[in-house]
Amino acid sequence: MSKVLGVFRLAGLIIALSSSPGLAVARPQALVVVSANAEWRIVRQAFSEAQVNSSPYGEYFISRLGSNDLEREVLFFHEGWGKVAAAGATQYAIDRWKPQYIINLGTCGGFEGRIRKFDVVLADATIIYDIREAMGDSKEAISDYSTTLDLSWLPEPYPTAVTRTKLVSADRDLVPSEIESLAKEYQAVAGDWESGAIAWVAKRNGVRLLILRGVTDLVSPTRGEAYGSPEVFQEGTRTVMMQLLKDLPLWLNRLPKQ
Repeated sequence: MSKVLGVFRLAGLIIALSSSPGLAVARPQALVVVSANAEWRIVRQAFSEAQVNSSPYGEYFISRLGSNDLEREVLFFHEGWGKVAAAGATQYAIDRWKPQYIINLGTCGGFEGRIRKFDVVLADATIIYDIREAMGDSKEAISDYSTTLDLSWLPEPYPTAVTRTKLVSADRDLVPSEIESLAKEYQAVAGDWESGAIAWVAKRNGVRLLILRGVTDLVSPTRGEAYGSPEVFQEGTRTVMMQLLKDLPLWLNRLPKQ
């Protein structure tokens, strides 16, 4: 039987924390997945009273998020950073909890001049671009790991300001010398490490996915503002994640019942 652990305010929104022994939760309406350790750290600080459990991949907890007398049960899950952890943890979460929706909250690097710092990207496609074939066609392989997200179920107008666009993913930070080619070849304006893997797995399982990632820092063809200055990324991550958590109940309210 669930028990309420506490209620607190996050930017004016009432959030109730609840837990069950062993988290024997019925199918949650929404599974919120978070990748990087720095991102998860902000989530843990925001939900400091949550009863946290462990999994083979990372920590998780359940909360009830409410706005305007509407509460929804949400499971937060730390998947880990990089494509390997993201793919494995997403499949694990789908098999274990069978969520109706997956929401990926996180950060990304922006292409300077094409998107602004702290803008939020709503991904409608993902491309895993760090594939290099020596015996075949790299473009064909990249196409195999490109995913178009079906967002036809998500009603407009969206509850917060977002840039709906593609996200490119690789197991590395954006390389300044590649910015122009990525923008030209994929019409990309931002990149991250994990969204491509999360989207690929979710689509193959037929689970609706919402990717919301905020721009923590900008990269130009000559430099990255956070490269050599990790405090820029850390400060940007706090700003982005707190905004995404503030906005989360508004997005939850838009999820159609299945």
